[in-house]
Amino acid sequence: GCDASVILVSTPNNKAEKDSPDDITLPGDAFDTVIKAKAAIDAIPQCRFKVSCADVLAIAARDVVAM
Repeated sequence: GCDASVILVSTPNNKAEKDSPDDITLPGDAFDTVIKAKAAIDAIPQCRFKVSCADVLAIAARDVVAM
């Protein structure tokens, strides 16, 4: 989603957004890539708490469309 809620971890009853039928085809490694990118950004002190997961998803979506 636009707020990056699609990367939230599933609950025991699979009610997270990424378990939705519309999102079930999203590859798991894509989630891992976004989480790793966010961790890399947060490792830079001046970037920590300034770049959100939604920002990372927006840039990744832009790049995928461009490819």
